[in-house]
Amino acid sequence: MKIIATNIGERKEVDWKGKTVVTGIFKYPVTDPIFLDTEEVKNDAICNRKYHGGVDQAVYAYSLDHYAYWQEAYPDLEWSHGMFGENLTVVGLDEAVLHVGNQYRVGETVLEVTKPREPCMKLGVRFNNMRIVKHFWKENFPGVYFKVLQTGQVKAGDVFECLKSCPENETIVDVYARKRNKK
Repeated sequence: MKIIATNIGERKEVDWKGKTVVTGIFKYPVTDPIFLDTEEVKNDAICNRKYHGGVDQAVYAYSLDHYAYWQEAYPDLEWSHGMFGENLTVVGLDEAVLHVGNQYRVGETVLEVTKPREPCMKLGVRFNNMRIVKHFWKENFPGVYFKVLQTGQVKAGDVFECLKSCPENETIVDVYARKRNKK
């Protein structure tokens, strides 16, 4: 796995069907390294700490490998890395082989796999189409949240080096399927 883009978002107010939605999901690539702290990515907006940020959701990564599928399904959007609200766009990230508890050194950091992302209505706001929320639930492409065990900077080009593998634990796809079935 390798970081293709690091993405940061600002707090944004969006008029959605007559209501103001405050969100940080509009993330875009940055050229400077980003700092991964224990509960958040520095300088990245988190507008609802009940569902974003915190120790187990400090960093969100999404696979570049899934982009082609979504671009075909939603061809009229202006696509860029960070489209799914991810801090890290990663090539080679496969939720079917990432186990909860796996640990990786990437850049100056050490990251631990914690859980999949569960889509919310703000993904629909980002895509300007609420259909994406149900569609996202149906596919096994949730992306992954990481806990930051060692803080530091990461940048595009940094490679994930596996420090600890936990094959006895569920994969991210397993966890996601269980959550989807409870929905």
